[in-house]
Amino acid sequence: MRMADAPKRSYNITALQRGLRLLQLFSESARGLTAKQVAVFSRLPASTVHRFLANLEGTGFLNCSGDGVYHLGIACFSIGQAALGQLDIRRLSLPYLQELNQQTRETIHLTVRHGLSAVYVEKLDSPEPLRIHSRIGAAVPLYCTAVGKVMLAYMPDEERKKILPQLGLKRLTPNTVGNRQELEGELYRVRKNGYACDLEEHELHIRCIAAPIWDHAGGVHASLSITAPMVRMTVTRLRQLAPMIQAAGLQISRELGYQTVGRTGYRAPLQPKNSAAEAGLAKVL
Repeated sequence: MRMADAPKRSYNITALQRGLRLLQLFSESARGLTAKQVAVFSRLPASTVHRFLANLEGTGFLNCSGDGVYHLGIACFSIGQAALGQLDIRRLSLPYLQELNQQTRETIHLTVRHGLSAVYVEKLDSPEPLRIHSRIGAAVPLYCTAVGKVMLAYMPDEERKKILPQLGLKRLTPNTVGNRQELEGELYRVRKNGYACDLEEHELHIRCIAAPIWDHAGGVHASLSITAPMVRMTVTRLRQLAPMIQAAGLQISRELGYQTVGRTGYRAPLQPKNSAAEAGLAKVL
């Protein structure tokens, strides 16, 4: 009996993997997908796709509109909200994110690393009429965003060497890093200064500054950022925000059990009259 049951269990696991893979496709499409598009992207037979879509719709994980376009359903939202609620870093960070939001009047993001991406797990909107459009749960590349570059910069050397060749380095704007040598130079500057900047590298007309969040073991798997339209995020303002974002990152890190004593990776917040720090920022900009 046990031998006979094994293939069934294997089939069930395969079916689960396929179902989760399809849900992942929908998480990456803001406009939804048709059954035909799902079949193309998943490389599964159309009959298999229709069966999965029907099951996922029946359980509330997908909704189908009248024009045959499927979207993530309320069941996905419920699970996502529950997952966010269980993230200690989100709960511990929120007071500091709120303070930054009030002080700067700009959009504040909290991100964690997931594979080759940084995922927004919290966002506080700017009260200004002209502000950034982003959403919790969205994934952005590591190599061309401030939040991602911070996490890349502070990875252990061996891990970073394995990941860099996988990044692809696709140019999303004229300012996007173009090759590995250029990226490694940028990551060196991030480690030197203790923060990262995104100067329209991910999206045109948007600038961002980010700082690392250290865990109790001294690793960086999360980061926080201040993001604003280019018209408000001038070079002068980036200089002013650098010590603020670093200080907030350190406060959150301490909440997570990080100790600065004896650590060599942490970079103290910049001082306004520190000419060396100013020079480092100028190189980043």
